[in-house]
Amino acid sequence: MTLRNLLYSVYERRLTAKLAGKPVPRHVGVMCDGNRRWAREMGFVDPNDGHRMGAERIKELLRWCDAAGVGHVTLWLLSTDNLSRPAEELNPLLQIIEDLSTELAEEGNPWRLRMVGALDVLPAQLAQALKAAEERTRDRAGGAQVNIAVGYGGRREIADAVRSLLLEHVAAGGTVEELANSIDVDHISEHLYTKGLPDPDLIIRTSGEQRLSGFMLWQSVHSEYYFCELNWPDFRRVDFLRALRSYATRQRRFGV
Repeated sequence: MTLRNLLYSVYERRLTAKLAGKPVPRHVGVMCDGNRRWAREMGFVDPNDGHRMGAERIKELLRWCDAAGVGHVTLWLLSTDNLSRPAEELNPLLQIIEDLSTELAEEGNPWRLRMVGALDVLPAQLAQALKAAEERTRDRAGGAQVNIAVGYGGRREIADAVRSLLLEHVAAGGTVEELANSIDVDHISEHLYTKGLPDPDLIIRTSGEQRLSGFMLWQSVHSEYYFCELNWPDFRRVDFLRALRSYATRQRRFGV
């Protein structure tokens, strides 16, 4: 073990000890940003080398979340805007996401997967693989529930929720006027991709960007944010622990 690794190991243990008894977020949202930038900085020609390394980091993150007692993790892997990337870059990325989901669903892993996004905008093969991974893990209870946001956009989610609510109401014999007089926040929440899940307590974004970019727009109204300068493949357990430490110091008032 190098001196640097030894020092980080000692620091990790100190951070872990300091977090004992402190509040832990029930739900952590992660914007895994900076994979392509990492690849460029590391001298790789293919930006998907960054995505591959990022996928490996995700597996580590989930183990860190389990150890910390985080019950829900939402990973934003592909936005609806990302679908407009050139095919030579997009297709390998889609395969990486498919492979990652399949690996997370393998026997021996504790995580229960849930897909959150507009799967209908994805290639049929990928959508089928994601659904199969979700179904395979449906009865798991040993680790965090992992929500994989693919083909996800916050505005699209809200639009889809309103559309679903309207169709459900009309199918039940109601009128638009009746719905307009009764609709409230809870009605829309019940039709989001994340229905039934707690809102994220903490949202982490890597790569130094300090914006949501459409991630969980509805659900993040009371979330705490942690922005990290590192690109996602460089995100370490010590950085995750720092995010938890930052969260534990926040006074959450929920608008009160």
